[in-house]
Amino acid sequence: MRTPSVYVADVLMPYLRAKVAERLYREGIRQARIADYLGITQAMVSKYLSGKYQAPVELQGVLDEIADEVARVILFGGSREDVILVASRRILELFRRGVLCRYYAEYAGIKEESCVELFSAPDDTKLVLDSLRKAIQALQGIEAFSELIPEVRSNFAYALPLPRGISEVAAVPGRITSVRGKLFALSPEFGVSRFTAGILLELSRLRPEIRSVINIRYGRDVEAALSKGAFSFTKVRTGDLSEEDALKEIVKPFETAVYDAIIDEGGEGVEPLVYVFGKNPLEVVDKIRRLVKNL
Repeated sequence: MRTPSVYVADVLMPYLRAKVAERLYREGIRQARIADYLGITQAMVSKYLSGKYQAPVELQGVLDEIADEVARVILFGGSREDVILVASRRILELFRRGVLCRYYAEYAGIKEESCVELFSAPDDTKLVLDSLRKAIQALQGIEAFSELIPEVRSNFAYALPLPRGISEVAAVPGRITSVRGKLFALSPEFGVSRFTAGILLELSRLRPEIRSVINIRYGRDVEAALSKGAFSFTKVRTGDLSEEDALKEIVKPFETAVYDAIIDEGGEGVEPLVYVFGKNPLEVVDKIRRLVKNL
């Protein structure tokens, strides 16, 4: 049986490993360390660096992009788990978008439509992921945003309509961070954020139209920018609360009004943060742009 997993192992992974090894080696990473990250022997790294491994010409471009992202994760200090998750998500995404189905169908001797049906996702799910992905790209274009990332780092979430659990809220795995002044974020995924997703779950009971949120650092300059930009905001304090109660406290102001932002003053051992809300991720990004202009 030539299942999708066999196709990935036989056709895609040798080329992908070779390209990742090639990029890391060019950056001065030793073969032993490359082998550790890729879960292979040093002898296999040498074989991959020989340049003998190829993939279908039509797929080399998208696989090269995955290799670049995996290499960046490693160079930025990601773990082996991060590497596996990034590669797996990208390959699954290519199947879901139908990019790989034509080639897999030829390999397995099945109809392309069967592959598409196997990996198809609900329209709402695709829309949420695509919207959040575009918003993250837009966020990366705002240079000053890196200055707004808190110590606990930022996360950006977008919920399906009337979400029933964190599995129906998309967010950034591992959160958004800044590396040498540049934003770094993995592609959004469902079920990867407990706290940020929890905020939207609580909020959906009060204001179901507000489905997206991002957290940024708090400071007097940020509060002044919120006032100058005519944002509607209020303050709460969650420092001495359990996680469950903290979620409820952050959302409680929405019982009486809709806010652009909520300032959580934190408390002992809890970093103060600002949560910026919107109906969708692009609306949230627009609010971040307004905030940055007024900093």
